[in-house]
Amino acid sequence: MSEHIVQISPENAQQLLIDESFKRPVLIDFWADWCAPCKDLMPILEKLVNEYQGELLLAKVNADEQQMIAAQFGVRSLPTVMLMKDGQPVDGFVGAQPEVQIRELLEKYLPKPWDKALQKAQNLIEDEDYNAALPLLQEAYRDSQQQADIALALADVLLELKRLSDAEEVLSAIKMVDQEHTYHNLMAKLELAREAGKAPEIEALEQKLKENPNDKQTEYLLALQYSQHDFHAEALELLYGLIKHDLNFNEGEARKTYTDILAVLGKGDPLAVEYQRKMYTLLY
Repeated sequence: MSEHIVQISPENAQQLLIDESFKRPVLIDFWADWCAPCKDLMPILEKLVNEYQGELLLAKVNADEQQMIAAQFGVRSLPTVMLMKDGQPVDGFVGAQPEVQIRELLEKYLPKPWDKALQKAQNLIEDEDYNAALPLLQEAYRDSQQQADIALALADVLLELKRLSDAEEVLSAIKMVDQEHTYHNLMAKLELAREAGKAPEIEALEQKLKENPNDKQTEYLLALQYSQHDFHAEALELLYGLIKHDLNFNEGEARKTYTDILAVLGKGDPLAVEYQRKMYTLLY
């Protein structure tokens, strides 16, 4: 018998049916020797549990031999299947069911590929291997359609790697309902990193531009400084404004710097895609 399939007795019921369900889902199969549908169902359950390779435990309860356990779970007919999670029954069915329906039921409660990727990334983060964690989180972020816990982990790694604009982009996409303690901590971390990362030249140019907001040459010089210190979003925003004002600003240098930054970011980068689209709209 597989290590992920167990027989339940009064001695192990608490540990395997309740305690274990806090670690992974537990699928309880109530069956009996005389029950023909039980015999049809059991091989399907065993096949599925073995496929999931430890993400799920199949707990078999012989309802004739363990009548007290069956009664405690309110079993009235066989086969009865219950799915336990965090100490509570969360789903189940009565009677034999086709494999496809059972699989659909299980998929709702088992870790998704992006959740597994997040766990791997968190292990790497504990070892401070941020470069290895980054691609795992980027893929998980895309596949999960920006799941909040993955977004927060991704933003944290980007901050550790000093990719401040990318971190800000991820944080700004997090929905208000998910903006809890960790989110606010990361926003504070981002702001501190920005202040610490600013060169004296940037601060001086920002002050000069604040005093004279219409000084286009100062805007251009500030954009150059931003780009040199990897503040890509800030640089592109300034350069886009200059190009929109004058497509050939500074004899085409603003436009060249703009396209250089897009090239550095790469084709798949969301920030690059956004500003490529803006440039296309401006030109055509």
